[in-house]
Amino acid sequence: EPLQIKREQEEPEPLQIKEEQEEPEHQQFKDEEKQLCISQDEEHLKTQPNQNLYSCKICDKTFSRNNSFMIHVRTHTAKKSFTCSTCGKGYPHKSRLTNHMRIHTGEKPFTCAACGKSFHQIGILNRHIRIHSGEKPYTCTTCGKGFASKSQLLDHMTIHTGEKPFSCGNCGKSFRRKPDLVSHMRVHTGEKPFSCGTCGKCFAHKKSLTVHMRVHTGEKAISCGICGKKCLNKSHLVDHMRTHAGEKAFSCGTCGKSFTHKKIDHMRVHTGEKPFSCGTCGKSFTYKKSLNIHMRIHTGEKPFSCEICGKRFTHKKSLTAHMIIHTDEKPFSCGTCGKSFTHKKTLSAHMRFHTGEKTFSCGTCGRNWLTVALKMYDLFFFYSVS
Repeated sequence: EPLQIKREQEEPEPLQIKEEQEEPEHQQFKDEEKQLCISQDEEHLKTQPNQNLYSCKICDKTFSRNNSFMIHVRTHTAKKSFTCSTCGKGYPHKSRLTNHMRIHTGEKPFTCAACGKSFHQIGILNRHIRIHSGEKPYTCTTCGKGFASKSQLLDHMTIHTGEKPFSCGNCGKSFRRKPDLVSHMRVHTGEKPFSCGTCGKCFAHKKSLTVHMRVHTGEKAISCGICGKKCLNKSHLVDHMRTHAGEKAFSCGTCGKSFTHKKIDHMRVHTGEKPFSCGTCGKSFTYKKSLNIHMRIHTGEKPFSCEICGKRFTHKKSLTAHMIIHTDEKPFSCGTCGKSFTHKKTLSAHMRFHTGEKTFSCGTCGRNWLTVALKMYDLFFFYSVS
């Protein structure tokens, strides 16, 4: 059943303040309470009967009843007589201490009827229920955006005011929200409280861990708005977008070749470094991707399949070349005679008839042939006659 909030039929009696002689300290609190109270005139009371009539000068919180308002004022002025035995934090009311103790005990007696999530304070549950109801009672007077809680609205208002009240004591950088400052402080402390349950790698921010987990799950949550290609993270998307813009911002200092993103592994082409080795046959590769593709030779994996005939391939480019068989497309044309071919390697072999190039030679006599087929034919004929 939805959370029912009982309402008393009658308004509670206003808070009675005894006129007895009090200690100077308590009298000081009482004077402060009187100073904080802002009474509204009777005419306003008649025209706005449902408005909050009492406002706290310290935190701007408003109340519709004097009793509730006076209790709240004491959170700023009253002596904090109730102390937490675990962390030493003090509270002016026993009920506040009781709520606080649930943080240490882990008790969460208030449960959401919609999703079953539990909370240690009823106020937090009430705010949570707005997620299901869609209620956003707090509205920004500048842009009209609605929020489920007052704290969210106050955070949002700093966007319009430009206020950044939370400053780092180490570097002086300022932030709009306290959680942003807490997160920033890990840059200085080196703290990395978020760890990957799969590989154990640690991160300073929860968002970084979320992005990292996609490496293990293979999830590509960010899509290119132009071609629809999915990318692992935002930085990969930025690199990908350069392919549409034609931008090649990174150049190799050795060969001058340009790239859309920084390619550290390209330098291995010049250095000859091959750090990725096959554990089965010992063959080494310049790129990790090349090793992963090579491993399919040993595992027999053929992840790319033709949707028309079902034939499977080890490499994506092999599938792409195969698909031309079904479409009858011949995209590779000879610039001399105009003849077209399905595959590029077939065009390369054809071009030798025009150039006269003989790239296939016999290791014994040194004779050359245009194609490997002619070489095999001649050698077969020679040995069969002999």
